[in-house]
Amino acid sequence: MRIEPKMQDPEVRINNFEEVNLGYTDEEAIAEAQRCRLCGACVKGCPVGIDIPAFVNSIAKGKFRQAIDIIRQFSVLPAVCGRVCPQENQCEKECILSRKGEPINIGALERFVADKFSEKETFDIPKVGKSAGIIGSGPAGLTAAYELRKAGFDVTIYESLHAPGGVLRYGIPNFRLPDKIIDKEVDYLLSLGVKLQLNFLIGKTVYINELLEIHDGLLIATGAGLPSRLNIPGENGVGVYLANEFLTRINLMHAYEFPIYHTPIKKFSKVVVVGGGNVAMDSARVARRLGADVTIVYRREEEDMPARREERIHAKEEGINFITLANPVEIILDEYKNVKQIKLEKMKVSGKGLDGRNKIEGTLEYFTIDADAVITAIGQTPNRIIQENVKGLNFDSHGRVIVDENLKTSLNRVWAAGDIVTGAATVILAMGEAKRAAADMIKTL
Repeated sequence: MRIEPKMQDPEVRINNFEEVNLGYTDEEAIAEAQRCRLCGACVKGCPVGIDIPAFVNSIAKGKFRQAIDIIRQFSVLPAVCGRVCPQENQCEKECILSRKGEPINIGALERFVADKFSEKETFDIPKVGKSAGIIGSGPAGLTAAYELRKAGFDVTIYESLHAPGGVLRYGIPNFRLPDKIIDKEVDYLLSLGVKLQLNFLIGKTVYINELLEIHDGLLIATGAGLPSRLNIPGENGVGVYLANEFLTRINLMHAYEFPIYHTPIKKFSKVVVVGGGNVAMDSARVARRLGADVTIVYRREEEDMPARREERIHAKEEGINFITLANPVEIILDEYKNVKQIKLEKMKVSGKGLDGRNKIEGTLEYFTIDADAVITAIGQTPNRIIQENVKGLNFDSHGRVIVDENLKTSLNRVWAAGDIVTGAATVILAMGEAKRAAADMIKTL
């Protein structure tokens, strides 16, 4: 039987921002690892190609140091990926045990060994006399920096914010991914000699053509941080938030720790979150911890939600309501332009789409629910700042950088990877793309 890590009690955790998942004990990790058949089917589901059977087998034998050394050959972010990767749709989906039972808890095992050790440089780095600049310190940027540094490049990461991590830092709450875990992974990278420039906004502080004068190659990994809008009446009212601004204020600026941090956020009593992805779940769970009654509204059925099943379960355990097959058509404001209600159209299923999710259509039936705040979490696109400040770099109609099969852009010596290329996706997919880009940079330069 699959062993699940212990969790904070829901009644306790809605009053704090401490990590919900408490992780494995040594005994639990060994017992779970010993379930593995070592068949290797899981590896094809891992975007960064970790030798999963090897590290799981090491845990099964109690060789924890050996296990993390195996993972580090493939990934610079094991403590992060063990927490936020959608393993159920990737490596665990391929696990042979899932055909007749429950797959190995690969994510929990990866997290377990990553948390065991504070990593410092453990290998010799060659000197190749080449320099690379990485624009963005999210999962793609950190991964590319790691691969290039291992190959002997001098690497500098340029980050626009005052702390590294990108979406890991500003987008994911501490109860899912604590800041100290991000700090630990970044510190390991810096111990290898990677340099980090904070408060460094490409297109404002310096231009890409200037960076090309001091680096042999550049990788653009600025992610997709521009939130989409509902484009409905009332969206500019007081108490309407875009999920990115809401989460950034909480996660990066520690608004929930006011007055220790001087960045308060208004606390609401009835919050509606629009969306069905992990960002929506994070926003809802944060609002719940700030004391609100929270309802998630999603236009499809719950089975169609992009959010991880675990996150949906945790949200429900924390008392968050779900209304599905409902689409916002208006945010109703009071005379002072404050949010009063949200008007929703009932939707119905009208067949299956090509992506396997239910197709929906409106019914022209409407209902309203009370709210004093609305948070919209319906997707993100790349920020336009690079597009507006770089000549010769090609973008598509969605603001994504156009690349070839090797992640090269239209500019010489410039590559791109992660959400700036694919649009908003998962941490591990961004890391996989960054490894491919870094490999071509090494080969080319």
